[in-house]
Amino acid sequence: MARRPLTLILAAGLEALLCLAVAAEGVFVLASTLLGRASDVEFALPLAVFALGAAAALGYVAWGLYALHSWARTPVVLTQIFAIVVAASLWSSGQQVWGAALGAVAVAALGLVLAPPTTAVLFPADDAARRGSR
Repeated sequence: MARRPLTLILAAGLEALLCLAVAAEGVFVLASTLLGRASDVEFALPLAVFALGAAAALGYVAWGLYALHSWARTPVVLTQIFAIVVAASLWSSGQQVWGAALGAVAVAALGLVLAPPTTAVLFPADDAARRGSR
């Protein structure tokens, strides 16, 4: 098995961090709903279920990236693009601290997952072909 570069480990870690944040929000919404604090149960319960399902998917993708599965790169890139959109929304709604934090994590994860060492270990045949054509 190929050695994991630091860029890949950090990218997987940031994806896992996003997974934990979404899971925490899902648990918070679920707990609030079950404790009767939700103003609209018909909206809050599906939101909690969706958040927990999304967290499971994010965790699976983080694991896939850490396990050196090349299929995991595309979902990580898409996740970070969506996170940048959410960060911009947070920023424009007056929640600059959360928006900046999420934006920083998303940009860092995007840079790490697209970094040459990560690409080389996930797509070794492509990297070898590129080096051979020089």
